[in-house]
Amino acid sequence: MTGLVIRNAEVDGVSGIDVSISDDRITGVGPNLPATSADMIDARGGALIPGLHDHHLHLHAMAADAASVYCGPPGVRDATALADALGRAPGDDNGWVRGVGYIETVAGDLDADALDRLHAARPVRVQHRSGAMWMLNGAASAAMRLADASHPGIERTPDGRPTGRVWRADAWLRDRLPPSGPPRLDAVGAALARWGITGVTDASPDLDPRSRAAIEASVSDGSLPQRVHLLGAPPDSGTTAVRGRVTVGPYKMVLADSGLPDLDDLAERIRVVHDRGRAVAVHCVTRESLLLLLAVLGDVGARAGDRIEHGALIPEETIGDLRRQGLTVVTQPGFLAHRGDDYLRDLDEIDHPDLYRCRSLIEAGVRVALSSDAPYGPADPWAVMTAAVNRRAPTGEIVGGSERLTAADALTRYLTPADDPGGRPRTVRPGAPADLVLLHAPLTDVLSAPSADAVRATLFGGIPHRI
Repeated sequence: MTGLVIRNAEVDGVSGIDVSISDDRITGVGPNLPATSADMIDARGGALIPGLHDHHLHLHAMAADAASVYCGPPGVRDATALADALGRAPGDDNGWVRGVGYIETVAGDLDADALDRLHAARPVRVQHRSGAMWMLNGAASAAMRLADASHPGIERTPDGRPTGRVWRADAWLRDRLPPSGPPRLDAVGAALARWGITGVTDASPDLDPRSRAAIEASVSDGSLPQRVHLLGAPPDSGTTAVRGRVTVGPYKMVLADSGLPDLDDLAERIRVVHDRGRAVAVHCVTRESLLLLLAVLGDVGARAGDRIEHGALIPEETIGDLRRQGLTVVTQPGFLAHRGDDYLRDLDEIDHPDLYRCRSLIEAGVRVALSSDAPYGPADPWAVMTAAVNRRAPTGEIVGGSERLTAADALTRYLTPADDPGGRPRTVRPGAPADLVLLHAPLTDVLSAPSADAVRATLFGGIPHRI
């Protein structure tokens, strides 16, 4: 397509605006642009906004999740239902069953023995809903040779026998699975496009060369139309690839809840990354991990672009420190709609006001970006915006009502650039990339009840993905 004109759109709250596009860029914005031979779309008064950017998700995990059996609520709520789900699962080409979304309310703490009682006929691996742990049955444990392995994430009984529970070892486990390539990303790209997402930040840690090459190939051939910002690339990685559509961001570090690092070791790791010109993106979901990180950064110094991933629990007394150190919080209020009842039940009441803070951070001058953490949280950005607005748990309870955002403010947290989450939102302006979302109605109407149904078309470089 050599050119496109979108007529009669609402842009920045002004109706009757035309937008011209040529060579992947916006070339004009204003009323009654001159007629050209370019293709034309009548916006019929709908809002035209920049494409949304999800600032934290996991592309290959999303693709694998779609081919997995779900092992938690609402579809699976007890051991009988879990056994039935595992038994009906078709398995992959090698006969393995991959389960996701498990939570202990279904059948307690799963280990190899417990899984064998549910399904022992085939190798089974089930991922905990947090994404932090895999649980393997006896056949899978034997195939992985857990008894002879030395990975620190392998949980063992006092006599040294592996329990079948393995923590924070995705890459290690993947290397021991029967050979298979990274899953295709075309279905993920199509789903993201339907929601109006034109860019994503892949937050998978320790991204191996094969996985990175697969992402770059998917972007290059168009099966993944989104721009991709990588956090898991090694600290010395190049910054761009695939004509600038794949970029490298801060370096992802995980402060695992199951075993926090030594303060001096963490400080040295951060110094090494900073000295190589990279910021850090640090996984913090507990009060302890956040306090540890703030103490370390207070010693080694923060670098522009340093960010906190999740910020699931942010004590009020740390907010000033976050602002002084210039840290960005990339958070996921969608978890409140997904599992807020679990938080209210399982966490100490003193922690409830600190869950997935939004408004208090913004009002204190802390940069905040919204994201999904898909597939571990709901991927639909409009559902995440709704959760940021109402903060309603599945049971209907409100979790931290004072942290609510307006729908307009929630939307802006999806409009900030990949390399500046929580910064100045992108706008529809001449010279900007023509990665855009056309909505069915004016923006005020859409934001009165945010929904992906409002997305009429998503444009990548001015090429409509869906009309």
